[in-house]
Amino acid sequence: MVKQCFNRKLIVEFVEEIEKYFFCDESLEKANKLFSCAICDDKKNRISFFKELPIVKQELKSDLSYFFESDPASDTEEEIVYCYPGYKAITYYRVAHLLYKLNLKLQARIIGEHAHFMTGIDIHPGANIGCPFFIDHGTGIVIGETSIIGDYVKMYQGVTIGALSLRGGRAMKEIKRHPTIGSHVTIYANASILGGDVIIGDNVVIGGNVYLTNSVPDNHKVLNKEPELIVLKK
Repeated sequence: MVKQCFNRKLIVEFVEEIEKYFFCDESLEKANKLFSCAICDDKKNRISFFKELPIVKQELKSDLSYFFESDPASDTEEEIVYCYPGYKAITYYRVAHLLYKLNLKLQARIIGEHAHFMTGIDIHPGANIGCPFFIDHGTGIVIGETSIIGDYVKMYQGVTIGALSLRGGRAMKEIKRHPTIGSHVTIYANASILGGDVIIGDNVVIGGNVYLTNSVPDNHKVLNKEPELIVLKK
């Protein structure tokens, strides 16, 4: 049975108020009230959350600049804020991660799953993701709970930063199950990097459709051998 009930609509409204603060410099007055009724009525948690929020705002500004620098298809930063699912997913992740660090894990998961529903991008709020971070297109990306991702990372659609077999079930709860990704790493579409012992170094490129369960040192590329194409006359 459910021990505690949450109003999903109010939680989403709370995040939308936070977005207005991030991108339109609006007051946090309503967000403060919504925190108490939708997230948690503990004053200490509320104070801690809003104390850290300006740091998250700066991180999202860095993310936004990195998006604009990285994607020639964007004409303005406003276009990225309002139209890019990757940036929406990162925004919700950074809010959810802040709640996760305050041990408000269920509330964080609700926010993360709402972002997943909206964008098709599944980022667990427990993951540790550096700044700036760029997601292009994004559909189908999965980033697991114990993932660690460095700064200046670019990631394309269909990428999985995941775990290997979970036959151990809940016995693996406190074990690092997902990879560590260094800084200045690019991971192209549909690559899968799996396993808690896997470390991808700095300045690494992971090619499209790569399936990787081993670590990669700094300054390397990992590519699939180019397949042989057969072109037949109709």
